Amino acid sequence: MTGSGTTIAFWPDADIFETTQCSFAVLAKRFREVALLNRGLSISLTDERPLGGPQLVRFRFSGGPRDFVALLDAETGAQVPPDVIAFEREDARMAGTVDVALSWSGSREEQVRTFANSVPTPQGGTHTEGFRAGVAAAVTAHARQRRLLTAADPDLTADRIGEGMTAVVSVKLDRPEYVGATRGELGGADVHDGVEQAVREHLGSWLAQHPEQAAAVIDRIVQATHQE
Repeated sequence: MTGSGTTIAFWPDADIFETTQCSFAVLAKRFREVALLNRGLSISLTDERPLGGPQLVRFRFSGGPRDFVALLDAETGAQVPPDVIAFEREDARMAGTVDVALSWSGSREEQVRTFANSVPTPQGGTHTEGFRAGVAAAVTAHARQRRLLTAADPDLTADRIGEGMTAVVSVKLDRPEYVGATRGELGGADVHDGVEQAVREHLGSWLAQHPEQAAAVIDRIVQATHQE
């Protein structure tokens, strides 16, 4: 309904904050991040301070984390792969949902961004560990099933599989548990298990349905391992 809603006024206290000037660029980056993590959400930001007139940006992404991964690849100059693997699953064990998108590009760098309730978790945590374990399990199982690994080859590790991978891992939880007071690291064994299972099953299904692309990714991983 037009004209409805809530207005919140905030004025930074100079005795508490190092700066009282709000950065349009910083706010716009954060608002875009929130819009990317919540598909279909529309966010607008208006800065009325410029003398030349208001500065306005609007964000809305229908693909959610899938669009996030594509943007991360584009920003680093990496060749954006034709397919971004993405899925969302609700899990009663963790009382929440896991939303994941990932791709392998031509780069050797790894970009894994993780979030809990749309807030960055720079120290990672159980959702990050579950994601890595799920990817390693799915890729190794597919490689052995397709005989892309020899009997003498060890299982593929999460670190090796992560080369060239861009991923966004977002969990939304009713009762998030954090390690420490800064909320930069997520805890909870159920979160680890829920994310690992979801990634292993969905990525395993994608690999089986795209054997040529899967073989190319696995071949690059194996070749890099043998060169060390």
